[in-house]
Amino acid sequence: MGYKTILVNLDIDGPVVPTIKAAADFAQRCQAKLIGFCAADAPLLVTGVEGGEMAAEAWQMMRKEIARRFEALRVEFEKIVGHTVEAEWRDGFESPSQGLARVARIADLIVMNASEGAATGDAFRTCNPGSAVLQAGRPLLIAAKGADRLQTKKATVAWKDTRESRRAVADAVPLLAMAEEVDIVAVADEIDTWLRESLADVASFLAGHGIQARTHAIEGANDSDALISFLKQSQADLVVSGAYGHSRLREWVFGGVTRSLIDQIGLNRFLSN
Repeated sequence: MGYKTILVNLDIDGPVVPTIKAAADFAQRCQAKLIGFCAADAPLLVTGVEGGEMAAEAWQMMRKEIARRFEALRVEFEKIVGHTVEAEWRDGFESPSQGLARVARIADLIVMNASEGAATGDAFRTCNPGSAVLQAGRPLLIAAKGADRLQTKKATVAWKDTRESRRAVADAVPLLAMAEEVDIVAVADEIDTWLRESLADVASFLAGHGIQARTHAIEGANDSDALISFLKQSQADLVVSGAYGHSRLREWVFGGVTRSLIDQIGLNRFLSN
C-alpha cells in the first residue's frame, strides 16, 4: 500500500517553487510518479452589442497570456524535478478547482499549497482547497505555507467516529508510516466508553500497519479550539482529518473543524472525504 502517483496542483499566479520542491521530494520518498498540473481561464466580459468584439479580443489576449504562463510553469516544473522522479505535466483552460477534480482520477494523492487558508482568491486562477477535497474523490495534502519539504515527523490524527474520519485514517496510512510520533486526538463534550473504545480501535488499526500511536481524549465544547491548541502544544508537523462540508449554491460551506484546519497555513494538512 502506498502512493504510486502524486498530483501537484500549481496556481497560475504562484509562488510555485516551494510547492514543486516539496512535492518532488515527497514523490521521491514514496518512489511515486509526479504529475504537475495548472488550470486557469479568463472570464468572458458581458457587454452590449457594440462592445462584444472588443470583449472577445480582450478575452483572447488574456488566454494567450495564460498559455504563456502555462509554458513558463512547465519549464520551471521540469527544471526543479529534473530526473529525480518520473514526471509528467498537464494544464488546461478551465476552472482550477473543477480542473483539479477532473484530473485527480489519475492520482492517489493531491498535493497543493493554500497560502490564504480557506479563503479563496480569483476563482478563474486559484484552486479552492475545500472544493478540491470535497469534489476530487482523492485525499488532499495541503503543504505548509512556504515549505519546500513536507515534514512528517510528528503527526496528529483528528479523530471523530464518522465515515470521513475513517476514510482519512485509511488514506493516510502511507504518510503516517513515515512519522516518528503519531497522536490520535478526539474532542468531545463528555468522554465516555464509546469514545475511548473508538480511539483504541484506531490505534489498533494503525498498529496493524506497523504504526504505533498514542491516544488522547480531550473534554471540551469547542472542537476546533481544543484541537488547534493540542496541535500547537505538541508541535505537530502534520494533521490528518476527515473533511466535512457541502455545496450551497456556488459556495462550499465547511464544517468548523475543517475550515479551522485549512486556515492553519503553518502546518501540513491531510484531508480526505
